[in-house]
Amino acid sequence: MNGSFFFTTDTATLAIFDLQAIKHRITDTPDWWSIPDDELKEVNEGNIAFFGLGDDGDYSIEIIDDIKQPDISLHIKAPSGQIFIGAGEDTTGGDLEPDDSEYISGKKVSLEKGNYLILLKKNENNIQISFIKSQYFANNLQEPIRLG
Repeated sequence: MNGSFFFTTDTATLAIFDLQAIKHRITDTPDWWSIPDDELKEVNEGNIAFFGLGDDGDYSIEIIDDIKQPDISLHIKAPSGQIFIGAGEDTTGGDLEPDDSEYISGKKVSLEKGNYLILLKKNENNIQISFIKSQYFANNLQEPIRLG
């Protein structure tokens, strides 16, 4: 799957997740993920991937088949195959989840159900992402990912 789009964040965060995998957080506070322990728990369980970008602003996303030298890699599970890629502030929570409204900054893409290794490369405000099928979904991070 290849494609490109833009998103804007005012939390300097990129979130990637399957809508079904993080649905259990829908009634939580809108910013539940800003608590490092909650963020790490969900990332390590493979429910979501958060990437601290260093700066607020506009970013371009390019989805490509493979990245030879990624800055970071992370596993996620995709039980529905409906993956949101976009601003951290649009993460499921506060009785809301990403939809197709004009207020959501990001895009939903469809993948085959399963587990994926996300490869990510950031060059200033340009981000390349690859989704590689994997048998794994869990991670073992000790601290949140901060790219900038």
